[in-house]
Amino acid sequence: MLYQFSARAHTLLSSPLLSIRTQTRRSSMISLAEELPAEELFPLSLLAEAASTVISADAGALQYGDPAGYGPLREWLAGDWLREKGVTVTEGGVLLTTGSQQAIDLLSRVYIDPGDRVLVENPTSPGFLQTLRMQGAIIIPVEGDLDGLDPDLLRRQIELHKPKMLFATPSFTNPSGILWSLERRREVLDLCIAYNILIVEDDSYGDLHFQKYGEPWATRFPSLYALENISDGGHVLYIGSFSKTVAPALRTGWAAGSREVIGMMAAAKQMADWQSSALNQRLLHHLLDVTAFDLREHIAQLNREYNTRLKLMVELLKRPAWKGSSYDLPSGGMFLWVSPPEGMDVMALLKCALGKGVAFLPGPLCSVDGSGNHIRLNFSHPGRDELLLGMNLMSEAVKEFTARS
Repeated sequence: MLYQFSARAHTLLSSPLLSIRTQTRRSSMISLAEELPAEELFPLSLLAEAASTVISADAGALQYGDPAGYGPLREWLAGDWLREKGVTVTEGGVLLTTGSQQAIDLLSRVYIDPGDRVLVENPTSPGFLQTLRMQGAIIIPVEGDLDGLDPDLLRRQIELHKPKMLFATPSFTNPSGILWSLERRREVLDLCIAYNILIVEDDSYGDLHFQKYGEPWATRFPSLYALENISDGGHVLYIGSFSKTVAPALRTGWAAGSREVIGMMAAAKQMADWQSSALNQRLLHHLLDVTAFDLREHIAQLNREYNTRLKLMVELLKRPAWKGSSYDLPSGGMFLWVSPPEGMDVMALLKCALGKGVAFLPGPLCSVDGSGNHIRLNFSHPGRDELLLGMNLMSEAVKEFTARS
């Protein structure tokens, strides 16, 4: 038969992002494209212990659970972990989701109507752009600099477009890796409060920071949620995930905010999948609260290793093939945002790189209008040897493309 899909559904199948992800699943492909942590640093033995204990202790672990998520894990999250970040949530103010992407999707379903205007950092997460396009939102880009969004530009866009929501990642923006200054955080928050705009703050990368300061991280770079300091009825929905710090396959993310917003998202979740995996959530809670696993120490280990891999990638970018390229060194996150040598078409470069067995994310996929000529390189997933090989292949692709040109 002739299937009549919605007009917006075709944007999913035509997205180059889908093609890149499909090709990077090949075992022979080295991916510098995806948002993946280092799997050799997963706490495998403790996860195996937790899984065995949880399943053998209670058959209820395999039963349907609370749509809002496993209660003890929500309590653990809202306890010392978020309080250490200056985040206080009221009862009913936390929802566990299938990764942070689902939290964004659920909010978009209940908050965005076709034609609503939404502000985003430019460049921004390609996954978030896809979600907004599926909802029929009009996406308004806001430019910034190394300190974060430009408040003057933000005000102009607000007054011109009357947006309903701002999506932002103040701590290591995907893809640029920018860390907003404290002053910018306050200015952006004040503007959104003044104009009654909901901020969706994605802090999925916020724990992956490489520099040490004399004061606690959350004091020097507090979340927008913590700065507003309103646990109910506030202007910020705070989103995070265990995918970048523990293991992606556990598919456990979360959203914290006003009970009214969380309640609407929970209602939408019951229509989407009823609940995220209760087994995974119990397993994760057991790992965090019962076993010898120390999440803070684990994150410190990740940060040491990721910093080493970032430095290795930067050294490899000093090779002659990359002459004329530029980048700003991030102080955390998972990505290096590179402007390649002048005149290089990154979409054409991607085809050349894929032919050599290495993938990266082209910058136009992170742009509202598909413009720009950057590439996003992930340094967290490939091991050091694989990273060296991947960057060698990238250098070959750059030299071959330059020779053709």
